[in-house]
Amino acid sequence: MSINLKTSTVETREQRLGTIIGWDGKASALADESAYARGECGGCGTSGRGGAKARRVCELTGPFTQGSVCSEQMVECQAGNIRDAVLIQHSPIGCGAGQVIYNSIYRNGLAMRGHPVQNIRFISTNLRERDMVYGGADKLDAAIRAAFERHAPKAIFIATSCASGIIGDDVESVAKHAEADLGIPVIPLHCEGFASKHWSTGFDATQHGILRQIVRKNPTRKQEDLVNVINLWGSDVFTPMLKELGLRVNYVVDMATVEELAQMSEAAATVTFCYTLGTYLAQGLEQEHGVPQIRAPQPYGFAGTDAWIREVARVTGREDKVEAFIEREHARVRPKVEELKKKLAGLKGYVATGSAYSHSLIGVLRELGVGVDGSLVFHHDPVYDSEDPKQDTLTHLIENYGEVENFTVGNRQQYQFYNLLQRVKPDFIIIRHNGLAPLAARLGIPAIPLGDELHAFGYQGMINLGEAILAVLQHRKFHQDIAGRVKLPYKKSWLAEKDPFALARAQAE
Repeated sequence: MSINLKTSTVETREQRLGTIIGWDGKASALADESAYARGECGGCGTSGRGGAKARRVCELTGPFTQGSVCSEQMVECQAGNIRDAVLIQHSPIGCGAGQVIYNSIYRNGLAMRGHPVQNIRFISTNLRERDMVYGGADKLDAAIRAAFERHAPKAIFIATSCASGIIGDDVESVAKHAEADLGIPVIPLHCEGFASKHWSTGFDATQHGILRQIVRKNPTRKQEDLVNVINLWGSDVFTPMLKELGLRVNYVVDMATVEELAQMSEAAATVTFCYTLGTYLAQGLEQEHGVPQIRAPQPYGFAGTDAWIREVARVTGREDKVEAFIEREHARVRPKVEELKKKLAGLKGYVATGSAYSHSLIGVLRELGVGVDGSLVFHHDPVYDSEDPKQDTLTHLIENYGEVENFTVGNRQQYQFYNLLQRVKPDFIIIRHNGLAPLAARLGIPAIPLGDELHAFGYQGMINLGEAILAVLQHRKFHQDIAGRVKLPYKKSWLAEKDPFALARAQAE
């Protein structure tokens, strides 16, 4: 699927990939409806290859939403986490409310990676009522120049907002004039929250701007031992694994420097811990600069990690080193996994995370012998930007680890989460975005919040996750006590409802 870098505005995931945020059924049925399998969808749309639009999967749309996040917030947690850059939010001050938690995550991430700990560098243009009438371009220009004077950054990013999109500020012109004056990249990132129904478009918006204005266009050299790793803030697990193949890691986007972003075009390959986060940037690097992306299952569990590390070795010309590494890791990890399986026998888990990440975590749970009858993914991409079936994480899950009977796509709605947990009654949940965890606690179900997204990564990740499950189950009695003493804020009719999408189906009738 060709990425268009001629325009400064990224194409939304709905337009490009056919992304949905409402679906309920068996995992195999969703895989059949998606673009890789090209199954029939009862007239919902057609699949496309070679640049055509992705399949439009049938989608359930509810009458309201209790809350979520938006594309601008994903720009904040990517462009706002580049160590020698500044992010300007061209928005009302309220759009920056999330920066308290983002600053904490950023500082923790820097410490885990061994970087000097610093605060994030954000500036808000603080759009107000007068600006909504007369425009905020002057405020934006002043903010850019203030950012340059205060921080001497190597690049300045501008995140648009619903407010700046509504009034139609000419962000492009302001950025171009400032870039000419200051001599550094000034990069508009169009991420108005109303433009896309799912926040993952914000990842793409940041990566689009980086591809257009930071990545080195005509590198004078290739670093044949350098691998781009598209990641968030997690611990450094890629370095020890890729070091076994004689490879170095270039972590992007979060906590990278502008130079580390620029050198991505010089790398031997690009990998990511999650295709939801990384396929846009990986596809752009391959398309524009010939840097191959690793087309393999994600590196979780034995099957996924084996296939992934072998493909890394093949692409980088290090196949002579990979089999010995795999053999050593299997010998080290398998006995520990077998011990964990005995301790975890009979348990049932539930995964509530982003889509491709959830597919992989379910695989790890089943490697550990944990039953998984259900999962909530926060959105579903029927195809990724490469259009390569080797990156079809949902089909990889089904073919290697079996069916998931209750597989749900939903945009983090509390009222639906109650019904979802009631119908499978898990012993614990694994969750990435913690807003749903308190509801699980009210039902007596402990949660494992994966603050470090790489906790379950690779061979060691199976052991890490198994031990985390055993640890959280020690607190099960505490959660049962909570469940016995709290009242849920729902009507009896909804508490008795079996279908989490009953309101959506009623609206469609």
